[in-house]
Amino acid sequence: MEKRLYRSRDERVIWGVCGGLAEYFDIDPVIVRVITVVLALASGAGIIAYIILAIVLPLKNSKAIEPKDVVKENIEDLKQSASELGNEIRSTFGGEKDTSKDTSKTRQKRHNALGIILIVAGGLFLLAIFNPFPWFQWRYLWPLILIGIGLLVIVGSRRK
Repeated sequence: MEKRLYRSRDERVIWGVCGGLAEYFDIDPVIVRVITVVLALASGAGIIAYIILAIVLPLKNSKAIEPKDVVKENIEDLKQSASELGNEIRSTFGGEKDTSKDTSKTRQKRHNALGIILIVAGGLFLLAIFNPFPWFQWRYLWPLILIGIGLLVIVGSRRK
């Protein structure tokens, strides 16, 4: 059977591009997602490539055959996904009571996690401005954080 590149229906966080690439190359989707985030933070190329692939790549088991039909189908899927994501963000941070998907404990954990991330990021940026540790090069901080996240992903996957 011919191996084709598709957007994944199963391994998707936003539009399934990273999941589809992971299926195509037979690797863990988390690795592809980390690479995409690194490219997005480094130069913005990851964001542009992701959007282009989301528009061009067909969904797995798609009925569309012609490229223009694939693009139309993808645009509709992107609109629907963006709308769902917007509703989820609104319900999480807007204070709406949507107990069908989340419990209040889950919502509280999300708020706490976001607050901690923002506090840590703000503290790191503040330290970089004042530079209380002249021996530390702040430009090495983000690569060290990404290496740490990668190690956590590897160690976490071995526990399962």
